[in-house]
Amino acid sequence: MTAVSFLPLCLVRFPAGAGAAVSSPTHDTVRRVRIVAAGDLMQHIPQVAAARTADGKYDYTESFRHVARIMRHADLAIVNLETTLGDVGPYTGYPCFRSPAAVADAMRDMQVDLAAMANNHCCDRGGAGIRATTEILDSRGIRRTGVYRDSIDRRLNAIQRFSRKGIEFAVVNYTYGTNGLPVPEGCIVDMLDTAVMAHDLLSVDRGEVDCIIAVVHWGNEYQRQPDKAQRATAAFLRRHGVDIIIGSHPHVVQPAECDTRKGVTIYSLGNFVSNQRQRYSDGGIIATIDVMRTGDGPLTYRLETTPVWVHTPDYAILPPEVADTIQMEADARRRYELFIDDTRRLLGI
Repeated sequence: MTAVSFLPLCLVRFPAGAGAAVSSPTHDTVRRVRIVAAGDLMQHIPQVAAARTADGKYDYTESFRHVARIMRHADLAIVNLETTLGDVGPYTGYPCFRSPAAVADAMRDMQVDLAAMANNHCCDRGGAGIRATTEILDSRGIRRTGVYRDSIDRRLNAIQRFSRKGIEFAVVNYTYGTNGLPVPEGCIVDMLDTAVMAHDLLSVDRGEVDCIIAVVHWGNEYQRQPDKAQRATAAFLRRHGVDIIIGSHPHVVQPAECDTRKGVTIYSLGNFVSNQRQRYSDGGIIATIDVMRTGDGPLTYRLETTPVWVHTPDYAILPPEVADTIQMEADARRRYELFIDDTRRLLGI
């Protein structure tokens, strides 16, 4: 399946080979940094059961096998981690998530650079869950932001800096809330609070940082269009210097906007992997954002989207070049094709 369409000043398409290289200018002074972002990485109990091996351990290789290549091709790979992690069980699903540390092993295998932790499930297991999750990510060399063990941890991780091909990035992460759960004493969660966000963004030295990325957990679940609050928050972030906005939480894909000169706003990537099987929520998109600079000129932006659909019972995340060729039962094929059609129509592809 190959279809091409244009959002304003920006390419968005279903690629024939997901993760394939995008043609770029050939001038010697052109630099291009590829950012790849995936949506909600969730772990409902059926997913945990599917990953359990005969020896009682956990292995998520099959779940991520078909999209690992897309993530590895990134210069900067970002995932919204919407669960807490633990080295030992018991593991739990909705409404309070706690998942095996093997999830982080899979993220490391995919070469994920940054876990965005600020979401409505980050406090599901209290302070112990926050400490365990941050320690597990740290031990795998996966950087993180949005949720912190204490104020010292926040000072070190709230604004994550990445240098790629001579272009400097800063990444921040905020959530609308924590499902009514209190933030554990001593811990910190970065909220969509205008005073907090303004302080953080104003502290970024634009003489040292070329591009600011905000990963935001916002909007209404299962609503396929951004609401007024999302648009107002996006406008606030833009006014305070954010160039790329990556949204999550609705569990369905929402539209994306890209301006070659001004940047990218993705209102919701949808689900990366979950056990949600209802229409619109059984998949999502992986966003590939190329940030380019010619000589000492301004940054320019290009956006591609790869739709991904979750196939059960192994919870394999399938891009189209895989899903279009493998055998599926008739009902699974129907659900996949419906998801692709729905996503194509929403994005105007």
